[in-house]
Amino acid sequence: MARDSHAALVALNRFGFGARGGASGDLINAASDPRGFVTAELSRPNGGLLEVPGLLSTPELGKQVFDYQFEIRKAREAAKVAQSAPSEMPAQDAMQPQRRNLSLPSAAKQIATKDPTMQAPARTADSANAAMMPAGMPPAADPQKPPARPLNIIQKTFRAEALARLQRGVVADCGFVERLVVFWSNHFCISANKGALARMWAGSFEREAIRPHVLGRFADMLKAVEQHPAMLFFLDNQQSLGPDSRAGVNRHRGLNENLAREIMELHTLGVGGGYTQNDVTSFARVITGWTFAGRQGRIGAPGSFVFNANAHEPGPQQVLGKTYAQTGIAQGEAVLSDIARHPSTAKFIATKLVRHFVADDPPPVLVARLQDVFTTTDGDLKAVATALVQSDEAWQAPLTKMRSPYDFLIATGRLLARTPDDPGRYLNGLSVLGQPLWTPAGPNGFPDTSAAWAAPEGLKLRLDISAQLGATLGDRLDPRDLLELAAADAASPETRRTVERAESRQQALALLLMSPEFQRR
Repeated sequence: MARDSHAALVALNRFGFGARGGASGDLINAASDPRGFVTAELSRPNGGLLEVPGLLSTPELGKQVFDYQFEIRKAREAAKVAQSAPSEMPAQDAMQPQRRNLSLPSAAKQIATKDPTMQAPARTADSANAAMMPAGMPPAADPQKPPARPLNIIQKTFRAEALARLQRGVVADCGFVERLVVFWSNHFCISANKGALARMWAGSFEREAIRPHVLGRFADMLKAVEQHPAMLFFLDNQQSLGPDSRAGVNRHRGLNENLAREIMELHTLGVGGGYTQNDVTSFARVITGWTFAGRQGRIGAPGSFVFNANAHEPGPQQVLGKTYAQTGIAQGEAVLSDIARHPSTAKFIATKLVRHFVADDPPPVLVARLQDVFTTTDGDLKAVATALVQSDEAWQAPLTKMRSPYDFLIATGRLLARTPDDPGRYLNGLSVLGQPLWTPAGPNGFPDTSAAWAAPEGLKLRLDISAQLGATLGDRLDPRDLLELAAADAASPETRRTVERAESRQQALALLLMSPEFQRR
């Protein structure tokens, strides 16, 4: 049974989010057929989709943001009128708070300072302890603090999208497809800190551009990502005008190369993938006019992707040695299609997948195998994922990679059999641990190596969270039973002794959550 238990631990931790507690029987099911247990999720139709009532489309969400910002603008203008009114005019009712004269960026900053979901809290032991307080045990109210303000539409949307994603991760059978979603969402990342639109669209971007294609073709995902309003806004392509286009000439403005550069450097070819600065500039010209419609909807439904021909640079362009004729939006789509099938893209994607799932130093043989599958199947991501799971290297490599904060918190919820009902606990925990949801520091996403998450400070914060969970839940659970559910015979003698000899159940639960069998994948 020891060999089967170890393979089951690999199946659940390396490819999924770990075993669920309760009566799930995940470890037993995985032990009977480890590879089949993982790949079973790949055969479920639309298994990557997340369709939850109340979650709206990107254009619908965009309209809400535009309307919200329009109301702020009207309030600001009203405040200006009130401030410039003659002194003999009646003063504003003292009982009604006066809106400050804020610019939209200033308003956004004020919102962020008042909403814990829109900023990264200080990474302290106290905040770590509060981050994962279980349902039914809210922190004590501070009588010195005023009551929290109601959530605005942007905060409500972000939290609803976050809760849907968190719940899916906790309840999934294995979690392999969800792990793939997390991988691709980080590969094609945006940051919710970019502004109100980015925060409003963070969840819909993943639902619309990533999930439908996570087991489809890479070229289709690439197109969906680069034409999504969230990515265009994040990398400022709505500001990019062809220098010789009608809009460029009239406004005396030119290119913004952010999107073109990141597509080549981070999304497809990778650093050293064979492109030059001239390729970046030419590609930036090709995708001028790729934008989204604004509040007034002059060129399309507000918040939807549109091609603005007046902003598009006219004429043919040469990218990676190939000339692309002036064909409007099709010119950029042709470049994306070719880049998606470039040999450098196949190698870059294969390397990142192996690094994420197997080892910080990807085995070259496995990288070459996935690269070949990617190329011969025209970027079929389901075929690539299947080849990864079926490879011996993926099962033979030791479980040495540190779980990311997201993996850790989701795995904790699964083992404790606690489906999230309040996203705030997870959002705070992720911020404390340095991986705020959908908010990486840059367009290269969160790091994907153990060194990034194994620093002493980060481990101390994980221990704080584990200790708090032990203090609040330890008397309701038997950590020895949880160890059997999580690892069974694959648990090392040291881990088993540590849990069994703990001074209390509370301490035993905290030690279990910090064990190598739980922290490593």
